[in-house]
Amino acid sequence: MPSAVPSPSPRVCIIGAGSSGITAAQVLAERGIDFDCFEMGSGVGGNWRYDNDNGVSSAYRSLHINTSRSAMEYAAYPMPEDYPDYPSHWQIAAYFDDFVDHFGLRERITFRTEVCKVSAAAEGGYDVTVRSRDHARDAVTRHYEHVIVANGHHWDARWPEPGFPGAESFPGEQLHAHYYRTPDVFTDKRVVVLGIGNSATDIAVEASRVARETYLAMRRGAHILPKYLFGVPTDHLTSSPLARGPFRLQKLGMKAMLRLSVGRMTDYGLPEPDHEVLEAHPTVSDDLLTRLGHGDIAIKPNIERFEGSRVCFVDGTSVEADVVVYCTGYKVSFPFLDETVVRAEDNHVDLYRRVVAPEHPGLYFVGLIQPLGAVMPLAEAQSHWVADLIGGRVRLPSVAEMRRQIAAYDRAVRRRYVASKRHTIQVDAHTYRAELAQERKLRRR
Repeated sequence: MPSAVPSPSPRVCIIGAGSSGITAAQVLAERGIDFDCFEMGSGVGGNWRYDNDNGVSSAYRSLHINTSRSAMEYAAYPMPEDYPDYPSHWQIAAYFDDFVDHFGLRERITFRTEVCKVSAAAEGGYDVTVRSRDHARDAVTRHYEHVIVANGHHWDARWPEPGFPGAESFPGEQLHAHYYRTPDVFTDKRVVVLGIGNSATDIAVEASRVARETYLAMRRGAHILPKYLFGVPTDHLTSSPLARGPFRLQKLGMKAMLRLSVGRMTDYGLPEPDHEVLEAHPTVSDDLLTRLGHGDIAIKPNIERFEGSRVCFVDGTSVEADVVVYCTGYKVSFPFLDETVVRAEDNHVDLYRRVVAPEHPGLYFVGLIQPLGAVMPLAEAQSHWVADLIGGRVRLPSVAEMRRQIAAYDRAVRRRYVASKRHTIQVDAHTYRAELAQERKLRRR
């Protein structure tokens, strides 16, 4: 396994060999564009490799994808037909291994190597400093014309902001979902899980099978989507012609299907959502509503404070707890980039079409999106556009025009989605893919 920086220096540096980095590498290789790809771990797959030795994977043992296989696969290399509709993280990691081996990319990736710093060079392009994780003293700086950032955005845990009064004196265990792996930590314990996203519902369901008591606390309600509707994966329906119609029609269609198949959220003891379906990133769970119906999980509002071992909620109730799990999301961060280059304030990053830094030619971000749908096919589409830009097939508009588009995107996000750090990089998969295709078509040289 290579650990030294290859030579001579190619034109492009790819940071990360997760699901976005490997599709960027495949597209560049297909186009004949030379690149270096640096990966902190000893394998590809990033967040999808359980106990990844890169030290930043968030995968827990029971994790399965919540978009279907056909919606998640790369166009260049479909998943095996014998995979289930919703594969496990082991199957996804194996798929990524097969992907890089099929395209001969593994020898193009420098493993166990961390990108420490990316700085703009006076003569143009970027100076990239990397260090081997096995030989920490050996740092090398190389110059690249282009840098593709594909370091992911589900690895830097965001704890509650601000923290809850009294939390520092809570005698039990507090952990972020990022560090959760198996339900053993909950055995015969009283557990409070804070959040209503996909990780929160998965963890609460797992806790409820082994814990003495399980409480699911949340700031607001959510629409819980099952993995199957009418016998088919739910996102097969959201890929129908109805899903490509006006947003108002999409909401009405999904609302009707959920009402028929699931009923009201309040029927299960969940709070009434303060937003319409599709106005927040979906929470997908087949098990949560059943566990609520069985009485194995109790619903609570947001935490207000701690009093010793008691967790007090904003409605005045409280419970004794041994473990509190914060499923409060992640920070978008780039430790190798100076804030003068790109700044992620409250998870907001100014990027044209969610990829290009307007004032920094040659700097691209692949996979820095939170789609209604799967990231992988969109990262693949982004990579084709980036390859067009690097190869000179298409051009970018003026900085002023890019800034106008960024402002329009921000306004659209505020109109459509619940105000939250979770939705600052939100996109609709169908609409976004069409935008990228149109961008490539209209701006050909």
